[in-house]
Amino acid sequence: MNFRQRAADNLRRVREQKPLIHNITNFVVMNYTANALLAAGASPVMAHAENEVQEMVQLAGALVLNIGTLSDDWVTAMLAAGQAASEHNTPIVLDPVGAGATRLRTKAAQRILSQTRVSIVRGNASEILALGDEATTTKGVDAVHGVDQAEATAAALATSLGTVLAITGPIDLITDGHRLLRVANGHPLLPTVTGTGCSATALVAAFAAVDDDPVAAAATALAYFGLAGEMAGTESRGPGSFMINLLDALYLMTPEQLADGCRISAA
Repeated sequence: MNFRQRAADNLRRVREQKPLIHNITNFVVMNYTANALLAAGASPVMAHAENEVQEMVQLAGALVLNIGTLSDDWVTAMLAAGQAASEHNTPIVLDPVGAGATRLRTKAAQRILSQTRVSIVRGNASEILALGDEATTTKGVDAVHGVDQAEATAAALATSLGTVLAITGPIDLITDGHRLLRVANGHPLLPTVTGTGCSATALVAAFAAVDDDPVAAAATALAYFGLAGEMAGTESRGPGSFMINLLDALYLMTPEQLADGCRISAA
């Protein structure tokens, strides 16, 4: 697979098709996530009321389920939306924020995985590992494990969960249990801004809306986001300016720049 061309084509399709991305996401990141999707060329909607999510998801190109600020009502809405998306073969991207920190978060993510057809799980190494081993813990919503620690079990875990895992860190790892890709794009300032991980998840959903291969969709979206971070970092003095410059980089990057700069490799 020519990943450079695939990345460029996916970005071009997002901008041409402007897929609606239905987000049931957390209060902390709603604004920034919506702006990241708009900058990429997608159309965001934030809808979490149980009595509208099934209707809304039928209009969407992909569904994001993000458990960052969780409540029992939101879990119910996520399951309803996820089941509707599964019935309509709409890609679902799960962000298991803080899985491993509390039983509520871990169990909610596991219920979503067992009761819906999740296409991609995007999270840090600790969050991903907690989905398969409840003894795995996180530091709040921050990872205490590196991507390299998750690599040994990633393929088996992807197979057992029946989904694609996108484990993000200094070098991202994406696997469906058979194929394994690495993405080396990124910048050290990305973890210093709240919402960058959740925005990466939303962009993975946007790419999944236009690419029916979830492994390729996840890898090319993370390359796009990571390269935007690199471009933003060259003009930023710290997290504040980086946060704004990242949105500009997502908006200004051309498919040709993405093809030239993406660093995706097969293991």
